[in-house]
Amino acid sequence: MIAYIIRRAAYAIPILIGINIVTFVLFFVVNSPDDMARMHLGVKRVTPEAIENWQHERGYDKPLLWNGEAPGAKRFIDTIFFKKSARLFVFDFGRSDSGRDIGYDISQRMWPSLAIAIPSLFIGLLVNITFALLIAFFRTTYVDVSGVVLCVVLMSISGLFYIIGGQYLVGKLLNLVPISGYDSGLNAIKFVVLPVIIGVIGGIGAGTRWYRTLFLEEIGKDYVRTARAKGLSERGVLYKHVLRNGLIPILTGVVAILPLLFMGSLIVESFFAVPGLGSYTIDAINSQDFAIVRAMVFLGSVLYIIGLLLTDISYTLVDPRVRLS
Repeated sequence: MIAYIIRRAAYAIPILIGINIVTFVLFFVVNSPDDMARMHLGVKRVTPEAIENWQHERGYDKPLLWNGEAPGAKRFIDTIFFKKSARLFVFDFGRSDSGRDIGYDISQRMWPSLAIAIPSLFIGLLVNITFALLIAFFRTTYVDVSGVVLCVVLMSISGLFYIIGGQYLVGKLLNLVPISGYDSGLNAIKFVVLPVIIGVIGGIGAGTRWYRTLFLEEIGKDYVRTARAKGLSERGVLYKHVLRNGLIPILTGVVAILPLLFMGSLIVESFFAVPGLGSYTIDAINSQDFAIVRAMVFLGSVLYIIGLLLTDISYTLVDPRVRLS
């Protein structure tokens, strides 16, 4: 098992290096520092002196990959690639184009994102599994058909409708919680309630249909028929056998997205004015702060790879056959 985990972790290293190289090419070769300066300065006829000053202030005036004029190791170190891309591997995100410490911003903004994402995940998981088991219990009946139709309807509605509708109904008409904003400590609860509710409702359609498919697949297997033949009730079959075995793919799916919760939701945080990492990324894109966008792309890639690695580890824990592969 340990050898399997080490092998899977080793696969992640070249993948991360490749992602870093592709990101560097997109940001510094396809979109050159000159182009960045012109977009950031926001004028069509900007002077060469203004471009040179902007690049010098942000460290974009150095060679991309190789500095032939520098002595020794500085030929590689004193380059844009090393200072802007290679340092990301040790999570040195540097400073944004506006002069802010990106690492500090991430450490502050991760908590509002987690405050919304974690409750949305676990409450949504509980609600979706409950509904899926209910539909599977009444399979081939009007409850099953009505449930599937309702799930399709919920999936067909845009997430923006849930956000705007929830803000209008709960925040404006009923005036139960604030429409937008955020606060620290326990005061943050009233600001995250509505985003969590909307996140759960928005995911019911897809989540319930997926879990229903998993449970129906388990119901048709031989061990379920054997359990029924031994006199076990249908409810006992669902909870003691179908749910337990259906949790294997559910567990691996949840483990895969756990690291991505750190990144927050771009749309929800923007609409609710939550100072999380999602809104942080959107603000950086709008302000053309390429240093922040680069850092968030790399961080998202690292977290996604960690999620895949955790998924592989969870498979080894629940399925012994994987350990022998």
